[in-house]
Amino acid sequence: MIENQKTFHRLAKLMSRAGIASRRDSEKIILSGRVEVNGVLVDNPARNVSTDDNISVDGHLLTKLKNIRIWLYNKPVGLVSTTSDEKNRATIYDSIPDSMPRVMSIGRLDINSEGLLLLTNSGDLKRHMELPANNWSRQYKVRVYGRKLEDRMFEPLLKGIVVDGIQFRPIKVNIERSLNSNSWLTVSLQEGKNREIRKAFEAIGLTVNRLIRVSHGPFDLGDLSKGALKEVPLPNMLQEFINSIDL
Repeated sequence: MIENQKTFHRLAKLMSRAGIASRRDSEKIILSGRVEVNGVLVDNPARNVSTDDNISVDGHLLTKLKNIRIWLYNKPVGLVSTTSDEKNRATIYDSIPDSMPRVMSIGRLDINSEGLLLLTNSGDLKRHMELPANNWSRQYKVRVYGRKLEDRMFEPLLKGIVVDGIQFRPIKVNIERSLNSNSWLTVSLQEGKNREIRKAFEAIGLTVNRLIRVSHGPFDLGDLSKGALKEVPLPNMLQEFINSIDL
C-alpha cells in the first residue's frame, strides 16, 4: 500500500497564498521571529513545510486559502499603500474595516495619488497581476500645469523616455482639456514604476497636481465613492491562471 505523499512548499510561499502578505513581506515576517511551525519558532524563510503542518503568525493559526478574492478600493489622497510606514503616516490598511480578511494591494498608489487600487487575499494573484509581461493597462485622469499643451510635447513619452537612468515603457497621452494654467489629460501605461507619471511629466516640463487612477486591466473605478470598497467577481481572463494554482 502506497501512502499519500505530502506536498512541500517554502514557508513564505504558503503564508503568501494564505493572504498574510506578499512573499517578500512574508520572508521579512519570518526573519523577525513571528512565525512558528508545529509550535517551534522558525526564522528561515526557505524552510519547507507542508499544508499538514500547523503554522502560526503572531500566535494566530494559518488557515488554508479557500478561494481567491479581489476588491476595488477608491484610495483617497493622504494614505500610503504599504502595510506600515517608517514616518508613521496613515496607511490604506488603517481605513479597511476589521471585518475584511487579510488583503494586500496589487501595485501601489503614492500618498498624493488617488483612485482605483486593487486588493486581494492571494499573494499568487498579486504577483501575477504585477508582472510587466502581462501588459495590464492602467488608465489615469491627470491634471497638470506648466504651459499650454500641444500633442507634440508628449512624443518623448510615447517613444519611451529615460528619467534618471530608468527606462519607462511608452506612455500614451490624450489631451482632454487644455487651459493656460491647469489642463486635464487621459494617460495610459502598462507598467507603473514608482511615481512614473509624475517623473515622466516633470522631464518634459509639466507638473502633475492631481492624479486619479480610473482603471487597472479589466477593472474600472466606476462610481465607487472615495474611501469605499467593493468585492467584484474575478473576470474570465484570469480563470486560467486561477485554475493553475494549487490551493
